[in-house]
Amino acid sequence: MTITWMPQAVVVLMLLWAMNPGNPYAYYNLLRVVCCGVFAYLAYKASDREKKEWAWVLGILALVYNPLFRVHLNRELWSLVNLVTIAIAIASAFALKVDEVDDNS
Repeated sequence: MTITWMPQAVVVLMLLWAMNPGNPYAYYNLLRVVCCGVFAYLAYKASDREKKEWAWVLGILALVYNPLFRVHLNRELWSLVNLVTIAIAIASAFALKVDEVDDNS
């Protein structure tokens, strides 16, 4: 059994934790690196599975969270972006789910 929702679970948990205003600045740097990597990976997987719309959405999220060319928003806007990102990550876990085939047939 493969766990295909683990990258989304990691991102969702990290984004939920990011809602805590007491996090150190280094946490948000780590969040950017992890989110960018996960969304780039998921965009690749979506493209590989010929789900072009998901590939675009996830690719754009990778750009939003990229650590090199930062998007500068205030805390309130980032909270809104994080909530939308959480919803997209959860939806992508279902959209990119792999149907397992029984090899014994």
